[in-house]
Amino acid sequence: MSPLPTARTRPGRSGRAWARFLLRRLLGLGAVLVVLVTATFLILQLVPGDPARAAISVDASPEEVEAMRRALGLDRPLAEQFASYVGGLLTGDLGTSFQTGEAVSQVIATRLPFTAQLAVFSVLGALLIAVPLGVAVAVACRGGRRRPLDTAFTTTASVVGCTPEYIAGTLLVLLFAVTMGWLPAAGAATPASLLLPVAAIALSPAAALARIVRRETAVVLEEDYLRTARAKRLGGWALYVRHTLPNLLTSTLTMGGLLLAGLMGGTVIVESVFAWPGLGSRVVQAILVRDFPVIQGIVLVIGLMAAVINLLVDVCLGVLDPRTLTGKTEEASSS
Repeated sequence: MSPLPTARTRPGRSGRAWARFLLRRLLGLGAVLVVLVTATFLILQLVPGDPARAAISVDASPEEVEAMRRALGLDRPLAEQFASYVGGLLTGDLGTSFQTGEAVSQVIATRLPFTAQLAVFSVLGALLIAVPLGVAVAVACRGGRRRPLDTAFTTTASVVGCTPEYIAGTLLVLLFAVTMGWLPAAGAATPASLLLPVAAIALSPAAALARIVRRETAVVLEEDYLRTARAKRLGGWALYVRHTLPNLLTSTLTMGGLLLAGLMGGTVIVESVFAWPGLGSRVVQAILVRDFPVIQGIVLVIGLMAAVINLLVDVCLGVLDPRTLTGKTEEASSS
């Protein structure tokens, strides 16, 4: 990997590059949104069972089921149902819960802040653990030194990175809530309730990301410009923070963006483990009672949040490495 360019780009050219970059990313986000809308619409069409019967009761008469089917619009052609679904989304109408009769948009508005808390703190936690840890191990083990530390780090990170969120959550509850009694085991009554769910979600991606950071740092540390910097006896701050960190973050965030977006899937399971009142626990309840409008709305929102996280990662890459604005990173690296 080559060092980041130090020459300043012209303001006008940089502005046009940013405009094209943001346009491409927004078009990509639009494509993801189209896929999400289509997939959530098909939930109602492809799942086994009759949505009309799920909306009333299992012992309803055929006439009542047929009346409900007409009320839900399920007797109309598929294209017409899709147009009605998209029209509802555009006006903020996500339907009504079969179970409670509550508007799905209201269900999401009530639960979303709790899930957003978990997502934001988990992403920050994963980055704050992975980057310093990966850099520290790579610096300590540079040039084949401290092999036992490198082996212990790689083994531990592999085990933690492969541990599912529900197992990590269960072990954390057993240790910190049941055995030590330091933290609450469930609920969202106090700020301390946030710690165990965030740890359960962030540990696995943090461990996987730390291994990536460790490998990328080891590569960057062997670059010629860093050999020159060490020969000039630059201090640790200038050497590792000013010259090493920006170059390794570019490739790290490229791969880490996928891990952080996948982190949203972990919130669904972890919220159920910790009885956290967010979108994940609500969608599990909706699946159990076949509450299809709630399932569609929450899946759409969680998928959109994952896409937005990827977009923010791309913007961070553009700030750190202007070459990504024009897609010339690989070309520059190979030159």
